Amino acid sequence: MANDVGKTLEELIRVRKEKLTKIQQKKINPFPAKSCKEYLCARVHEIHTELVVSAQEICVAGRIMAQRGHGKLIFADIFDESGKLQILIKEDNLKKDFEIVKLFDLGDFVEVKGNIFITKSGEVSIEAKKIRILTKSIRPLPSKLGDIKDEEYKNRHRYLDLLLHPEVREIFKMKAKFWQTMRNFLIEKGFLEVETPVLETTTGGADASPFLTHHDALDIDVFLRISMGELWQKRLLVGGFEKTFEIGRQFRNEGISREHLQDYSQMEFYWAYANYEDSMDLVEEMYKLLAKEVFGTSKFEANGHEFDMSKKWERIDYAEALKEKLEIDILKASDKELEEKIKELKLEFKKSDSRGRMMDTLWKSIRTSYAGPAFLINHPVEVSPLAKRKEDNPKLTERYQVILAGSEIGNGYSELNDPVDQRERFEEQAKLRESGDEEAQMNDEDFVEALEYGMPPATGFGTSERMFAFLLDKPIRECVLFPLVRPKNNKSSKKSSPKGK
Repeated sequence: MANDVGKTLEELIRVRKEKLTKIQQKKINPFPAKSCKEYLCARVHEIHTELVVSAQEICVAGRIMAQRGHGKLIFADIFDESGKLQILIKEDNLKKDFEIVKLFDLGDFVEVKGNIFITKSGEVSIEAKKIRILTKSIRPLPSKLGDIKDEEYKNRHRYLDLLLHPEVREIFKMKAKFWQTMRNFLIEKGFLEVETPVLETTTGGADASPFLTHHDALDIDVFLRISMGELWQKRLLVGGFEKTFEIGRQFRNEGISREHLQDYSQMEFYWAYANYEDSMDLVEEMYKLLAKEVFGTSKFEANGHEFDMSKKWERIDYAEALKEKLEIDILKASDKELEEKIKELKLEFKKSDSRGRMMDTLWKSIRTSYAGPAFLINHPVEVSPLAKRKEDNPKLTERYQVILAGSEIGNGYSELNDPVDQRERFEEQAKLRESGDEEAQMNDEDFVEALEYGMPPATGFGTSERMFAFLLDKPIRECVLFPLVRPKNNKSSKKSSPKGK
C-alpha cells in the first residue's frame, strides 16, 4: 500500500491501473464474484471474546480506509456498512502473498481470514492469515468531502458523501424506518397496500403542473401522476375495498425549494365509512408514533419554530385566521377585494388567478406564524375541489391540513362522492386551465362515471417525504439519495416535446 501524497489525480489513476495490470499478470482476479465474508465488522466487536476463546478463524471483508506502518508489518482499517475493524498484516503470515498486499490501495475492497486478538491498547483486531483482493479501486477517494461547498458536486457524487460521512448514511436508515413504521401502522389498522398507475391520460388528486411524455406502443401522450393514485384509490372504494393505502413516487413539474422537489415519495390512504374527523384522529396518532419510533422524541425545531408533537393538537379555522391576521373576511369579500388585499401585502398575483388561488395566496402569507402541531380546518370550497361540503355551511369543506412550524405537512378531507357536484367542480377547474392556470385539475369523466355507480362515504389523507426532511430540519434534497442534477457540461434549457406536439 503506497503513499499517495503529492501526486496529481491523473498520476494516481495511472499508478493504480498499473497495479491492476500487475495483479492480473499474477493470474489473480481483481474483481471476484463472491466472498467468504461471515461477520460484519460491528458483529466481530460484539462477540470478540467468544471468538478469542474458541480460537476460531473467521472471514471478514470491507473497504480499506486507513493504514499505518510499513515494511513487514502493516495495520489497516477495513470498513463495511456496520463500522470499522483493524487488520494486522504480517509478511511472516502471508509469505509470497505479501507481495500482493503491496499492490493494494486505500479504497480497495479486501477479504481477510484470520484470528481475533486484542492489541495492547485494547483494540479488537484480526491477524490476517490469508488476504484476497475483492475490488481494485482505480480512482482514489477524496480525503474529505465536507469541505466541498458545491452542493451540485455533492449531489452528483452522493455515493462519496455516503461513504465518507456515516451521519449521512444514518439519515437514510432513518428514512427507511420512517416509511416502514408508517406502513406497519396502517397495515395494523386494517389498511391494504395497493399499487395504482404512474402513467395517466388525465392527472388528478392535486393542483399541480404535470410532466408530459409519450407512450410509443399506444401512440398517445400521457402524464406522470401528481398524486398517489387518489382517483384510482377512490375507484377501489367503488369496487368494494374499504381501507387502502399506497406509498410510491409522484411527480410535479414545478420549482425546487428547501421543501419541494419534482420527484418524491408520497403516502395516501382512503377509508370508507369514515369522515375527516376520524381521519384527523388517525393521523395524529400516526404522527406521534413516527416521532417516537423514528426520531426518538416528541420535541422538534424547524423553520425557526419549536413544537411538541405529544401535546394536544389545536385547530385553526381557515377564514377566521385570515380575518384575525389580515382583517379580511374571505367568505364575504369580492374577487376585487381579494385582489386588492394581495396587492396591498405585495404578494405574488397573476391576472389569471382564480378566487381559490387568491385565497390560498393570502393563507400562505400568514401560515408561517403558526408553530403547531395543529389542524387547519374549514377550507372554502374554492380551494378544495375534491372535498365534501360541510352540511351546515356549503361554502366550506370537510378538509384539514397538518400544520407544523408554519408549513403544511399533510392534507386530508371527507371525500366528495356526489357525482353531480364533482362534475361541476371539474368543469370549473377545466375553465381555469383554459384561462391559463396550469395547476388547475383536469376534468376526469371516467372518474365521474365511477362515482355514478356509487362510492361510500370516505375520508382520505396524504403526506410526503417532506415530512421526514421537515422533522430533521434539513432541506429535502439532503434527504433524497440521488436528487436530480444537470448532466455534466449541459447548461441548455432547451425543451423537447413529446411526439405529436
